Amino acid sequence: MGANLDLIRATYEGSSEDNGRNLVAALAPDATWTEAEGFPYAGTYVGVDAIIAGVFHRLGTEWSGYSAKVHTFMEDGNRVAAFGVYSGTYKATGKSMRATFAHLYEVRNGKIAHMTQYVDSHMVMQALDAG
Repeated sequence: MGANLDLIRATYEGSSEDNGRNLVAALAPDATWTEAEGFPYAGTYVGVDAIIAGVFHRLGTEWSGYSAKVHTFMEDGNRVAAFGVYSGTYKATGKSMRATFAHLYEVRNGKIAHMTQYVDSHMVMQALDAG
């Protein structure tokens, strides 16, 4: 395994607190983080503060038991892909979901420069539907 893969793996495989700490330490100050269209937090966030507020704070406050479990990592030079399954219960509706995802990272100078999310957003959006 290469250093880039180790960097990304450390943001998934510990406790939520460890993963969060590792992610903040791994992000470049001007990192971009793109959540997929159709996902509740869709859009591109720029910078550590925007990423934490726009994505991770919301995941932590709007969901119970939210997790991203990776089953496969792949590294190709400065790119690392993580494939897995999201799960959690949306607090406002009490509905649970499981959705497959892929995250594609670009690492520059030992820091995450960019992440793009690919996800089965339909499964996630069903949990948000109060109907």
